[in-house]
Amino acid sequence: MCQHQPTCPSAEATDRAAARVIACFREQGWSLLCNGVIVFEDTGELLPDGSTIAPHRGPARHALVA
Repeated sequence: MCQHQPTCPSAEATDRAAARVIACFREQGWSLLCNGVIVFEDTGELLPDGSTIAPHRGPARHALVA
C-alpha cells in the first residue's frame, strides 16, 4: 500500500504508528496512515483487519504543589 521511500512500517509492525498520515480529521479525533491503520487522538488504533489496539499513552503528569 505504501509508495514512500523508504517504505513505511506495515500495519502488522510494532512501529505501525510511524507510517505517514494520508488523511487527518482532527475535529473527529482520528487520522488514516498510509499502511491502512487508523490512529485516534487517545492513542488507540484500528487495524485494517478490523482488530483494535487499546489506548496506550503513558501515565498522566501531575502538577507539583508548592
